[in-house]
Amino acid sequence: MSGAVHEADALPRFQQLQYDFTAHIRNPSAVPAPDDVAAERMAVYKRLVYNNLEGYFSKAFPVLRACFADADWHAMVREFFVNHHCHKPQFFQAAEEFLAFLQNEHQPRPVDPPFLLELAHYEWVEMMLYVLDVEPDTAGIDPNGDLLESAPVISPLVYNLAYQYPVHAIDPADPPTEPPAQPTCLVVYRDRTREERVHFLKINPVTARLLQLIESDPGRSGREHLNAIAGEMQHPQPEAVIEGGAATLVDLRHRDILLGCRPAAG
Repeated sequence: MSGAVHEADALPRFQQLQYDFTAHIRNPSAVPAPDDVAAERMAVYKRLVYNNLEGYFSKAFPVLRACFADADWHAMVREFFVNHHCHKPQFFQAAEEFLAFLQNEHQPRPVDPPFLLELAHYEWVEMMLYVLDVEPDTAGIDPNGDLLESAPVISPLVYNLAYQYPVHAIDPADPPTEPPAQPTCLVVYRDRTREERVHFLKINPVTARLLQLIESDPGRSGREHLNAIAGEMQHPQPEAVIEGGAATLVDLRHRDILLGCRPAAG
């Protein structure tokens, strides 16, 4: 608007300097450096800020990084610097900000792989499970109970995911150009060993649906969930679904995807 006062213009001088300083760091090719900061000092700050974040993104998204030539990767990170305004205060949350930028603001380019968003999300999930400060509440849970007759309890350290591309198996040297006919269903989870390692498990759509039902309707027994799935499938032998599902439930508990079970509601 003509005659409007820029937000920074109404601030004290030192805060105006901060605005000018950070604006130049974000977009040095378009925003001039403050007049009263030596060029050598400015160059140090520009290099440190950019290299710290770019290095962090390269470690948080290692497979995604390997899918890009250096110039294309750095152009995308610079686009993040210029256009994205972060809202998360902690440094490790910058990966979530980068994911949000890719999902909402990044302008797709011919050099971008078609699985860009899915791979970025998958790698962010892996990283978040490493740092997630959550201790599963096991009160009232029987770790060895009957998963069919009681209500299975899913761990909070679990992501039940579906992607068009096999993001867990992408080879940057030979990346896919088209999605396969069937989606890729994955459970990404952190175990409860002393090392608290993060794993992935490729599952079929039936197991994915079972986990979805357990999470959305936690009061129902494993048998009730499996009966519901057999009905959805219009399976001619529901007992076969229940038999196979019972083995799946035991395996999920063995992997710490399920914590155990509680008495079913009603």
